Amino acid sequence: MGKSAELRHTDVTGTLPSAGGADVLFWGSLFHSLDRGGSFLQLQIRQMIVTAIEDGRLPLGIRMPSSRDLASVLKVSRNTIVIAYEQLVDQNFLVSRERSGYFVAGLPKHIGAATREGVVAPSDADERWAGRFALKPSATRNIVKPLDWQAYPYPFIFGQFDPSLFPTNDWRESARAALSVPEINNWARDLIDGDDPALIEQLQLQVLPRRGIRARSDEIMMTIGAQHALYLIAKLFISPATRVGIEEPGYPDARNIFGMLTSNVVPLRTDGDGLVPDDALESCSLAYVTASHQCPTAVVMPLARRQQLLQAARARDIVLIEDDYEGELMPEGPELPPLMSLDRSRNVLYVGSLSKALAPGLRLGYVVAPAPVIKELRALRRLMLRHPPLNNQRVAALFIGLGHYRTHLQQVARVLLERARILDRLLPEHLPDCTWSRGAGSTHYWLSCRPGTDTTKLAERARAEGVVIEPGDVFSMDENASRHCFRLGFSSIRTDRIEPGIRQLGQVIARTR
Repeated sequence: MGKSAELRHTDVTGTLPSAGGADVLFWGSLFHSLDRGGSFLQLQIRQMIVTAIEDGRLPLGIRMPSSRDLASVLKVSRNTIVIAYEQLVDQNFLVSRERSGYFVAGLPKHIGAATREGVVAPSDADERWAGRFALKPSATRNIVKPLDWQAYPYPFIFGQFDPSLFPTNDWRESARAALSVPEINNWARDLIDGDDPALIEQLQLQVLPRRGIRARSDEIMMTIGAQHALYLIAKLFISPATRVGIEEPGYPDARNIFGMLTSNVVPLRTDGDGLVPDDALESCSLAYVTASHQCPTAVVMPLARRQQLLQAARARDIVLIEDDYEGELMPEGPELPPLMSLDRSRNVLYVGSLSKALAPGLRLGYVVAPAPVIKELRALRRLMLRHPPLNNQRVAALFIGLGHYRTHLQQVARVLLERARILDRLLPEHLPDCTWSRGAGSTHYWLSCRPGTDTTKLAERARAEGVVIEPGDVFSMDENASRHCFRLGFSSIRTDRIEPGIRQLGQVIARTR
């Protein structure tokens, strides 16, 4: 069969032709999202074929284009297509027929179609379910960041990561080591409510001591990020009658978590030294605090204030939830010990994270607390998800144990400190009408514009010109209280983009006067 005839061939069991002539449009559209500049092309191609099979776009029995034809359409190596096809044959998504080619052996189209029958229209579904919800988390005010923030030239956002700073080679080495047979035998089992002992040990040896914290293994529990830790603690300690205090302004996700469990959430005053231990605090059973860098003002609580806070907690038996979300990311000046390292009355529950230092998608956090608390948190976590994925825990343990974590922190600290110095120089020049705060070691600034400024609208105008900032209204229980403020992060933006980005932001602010 000649090439032109092969391109026109349609298998009798299918309805879609191969990748020739006008059919290039079909196959091109099927792979329209292929990132030819990215890595792992054959993995992308396999995933797209599997998705098309499962959603019925490639029906059972249809003949796939030859490897040569599909490689031509996609402008990739023929070997890439051959490897992808062979892997799909091994996985039973395709079948190879001698002298005929590759054919879909996946889900019949009628199976996918059957699942779509009787689907309720979105409006009907909303009406059907709205009255059944015990609560509606989607109605809460949350921090909003564009999912495509990396597409913007000047992303001044907090809590994301700069891909250029991620320790790719070191993480890859750790991941490869975790895939050895002995290591797989360690992490592939179900630990019920346990954690990877190797990771717990590394936290004890290398991570927590950097913060002045000593803890036994039964006083540490892994979570899927710090957010998960906060939710578990809240669920364990908060009843409808519990009075919970949160810094004002403060972390909105913590406020929302507490608010789902009790209507008795009270704002706690903050000043230039962080949380003020006044009568409002003393009326609480539980209080959330960010002593290392107050969220969102980024001020550092001085030692004297920390001691006052601990004294008030001891006198009133208040449980303090300490969120040390970026305590060791960028050492700058004398480091102050977290509340837990100063606590002698066992009133502090410490929440830490590996995600901030590496990448938020890693989702590895931890809680340090008295053993009886950890015991109950483990039992509660088991009901939710048993334990965080052990393969990720083992990779993190190897990454820390091989010395990569310490090296990574040193490298990141140098870059972030350089960025902070650049911003210290640029802000007075380009944002002269704003005031700001940033405590030593913080990776963001808290800026206040002229009274009456609506930073939500300002953020929209800035995004239209490629600059992403975070409006401040969401951080306050009274959204008008910080409507004129915004947060400016610098961990996610490349160093060479900072100056043109601040210049552009300054021009946007100047036009809003």
